[in-house]
Amino acid sequence: MPEYIRNYVPGGTYFFTLVSFDRMPIWREEPVRKFLRVAMNSERQKRHFNTIAIVLLPDHFHVVWALPRGDSDYSQRLRSIKSEFTEEYLKAGGIEGHRNRSRRNKNERAVWQRRFWEHTVRDEKDLGRCVDYIHWNPVKHGYVNRVRDWPHSSFHRFVREGHYDINWGSSDPTPGYDDPEWGEAV
Repeated sequence: MPEYIRNYVPGGTYFFTLVSFDRMPIWREEPVRKFLRVAMNSERQKRHFNTIAIVLLPDHFHVVWALPRGDSDYSQRLRSIKSEFTEEYLKAGGIEGHRNRSRRNKNERAVWQRRFWEHTVRDEKDLGRCVDYIHWNPVKHGYVNRVRDWPHSSFHRFVREGHYDINWGSSDPTPGYDDPEWGEAV
């Protein structure tokens, strides 16, 4: 079995990609998006983190978090969010994928891919690239033609705060940066 090595930096800033099982488009509907918002807010109350940027697409989402000084436990936060979301989603009649023997033996539901993609943000330039990538993502995947037309993104907050012009993103700001789109997160 492969061993996944994570980079844990106390007080670090991280870029994550989380994907639904078999890329099922589970976040198309508002009630389901709300389950994710509630799970993230609930976890933030228990174990603080700052969401710098986020985009939610039908089958995956990207987020950049900054953790508190001395704290590097993003894995537990993500596990808790996934667990709370899954419970509410299935309770509301959400559909899950096929649970193979391995998932059944581990009592895992087939709502999320098992792992997630993680990148430790190195510096301000790297942070800018991650944030730009997040906001450009709905255009990259063909959901909209203009970044401003995707409502499930922190882009609009960035515009209000003066970081972007409303017409930002007329071309790909991060060409060649495709690592966060891995089919199977590690």
